[in-house]
Amino acid sequence: MALIAWIAVVLAALIVAGVVYQRRGLRRDARLWPPPGRMVTIGDGRRIHLYALGAGIPAVVFEAGISATSLNWRSVQQTIAGLTRVVAYDRGGLGWSDPGGTRRTASNIVMELRTALRAAGVEPPYVLVGHSFGGLVVRRFASLYPAEVAGLVLLDALQPEEWSPMSDRHRRMQAIGIRLARRGAFLARVGLVRVAVSLFLAGSRRLPRAIGRCTSGHGATVINRLAGEVGKMPREVWPMVAAHWCNPGSFLGMAAHFEALPASADEMREAALSNGIPVTVLTAGKNPPVPEEAIRAIAHNARHVVARESGHWIHLDQPDLVVEAVVEMVEGARRRSH
Repeated sequence: MALIAWIAVVLAALIVAGVVYQRRGLRRDARLWPPPGRMVTIGDGRRIHLYALGAGIPAVVFEAGISATSLNWRSVQQTIAGLTRVVAYDRGGLGWSDPGGTRRTASNIVMELRTALRAAGVEPPYVLVGHSFGGLVVRRFASLYPAEVAGLVLLDALQPEEWSPMSDRHRRMQAIGIRLARRGAFLARVGLVRVAVSLFLAGSRRLPRAIGRCTSGHGATVINRLAGEVGKMPREVWPMVAAHWCNPGSFLGMAAHFEALPASADEMREAALSNGIPVTVLTAGKNPPVPEEAIRAIAHNARHVVARESGHWIHLDQPDLVVEAVVEMVEGARRRSH
């Protein structure tokens, strides 16, 4: 019993020390990495972070994957900004944005994005670019406000038919995602995520992976995969990504997105795109091929491009291919407007 009591005291002391370390780290992150863009207040008083570059119409708006932020687009955004106005943003609960005040369904996210764009003076029409879950969001935007959309570019977009109705496999995937995100929030609060991230950025690999295996099981695999994708992003954004990972709120935002994913898929099963909206679909060549009937289910006029050298994160594996698709969509919209 004495040994158990001693272990309990040591663990409690470590948790307290971790919490203090984490709070100091959050203050330091806020000082070192303020929002690079503009904090836009939407109707309920919450703020959404928008990062805009360039000038011109139609504006290009990027919608990131389910756990990603505006930083995910930095490379392609900087390139396309030479052609037109380009906006990347953080959904409520992620990145620099305030926590989401509504359920993280595609429809609610669309309402927030549309309000934030108008408040920031970014007027339609928009070329909407969505990756993975972001593809679901931009399709929902186009189904609700077709007159405001000049075109869609979908990057290995989530297919709502796979999530509605949910199979047992997808139900397990959702449960794992929610569990890992909520566990990550706890580990971030006690400073363990910050320790692992700091060691990883310093070049250590074994200890962060060991922490992942010991504390989160499946999380070790997820951490390794995400770290590999972040490594493809511009080095300048790495510390900012790390700061977001160290914030418990980011993990809670991820959990909220996973929880609402089936509802978002259900919404799209009831919505169809206008045939007047041009659509380009890029799929990952390193993943199982997407049947052409699935592409036609998105839009009869969809143009399908296979990114042969890419995995799921096409804009990180083959950014030039994504830039080419977006530029083509922008130039096409300009021709049609004359």
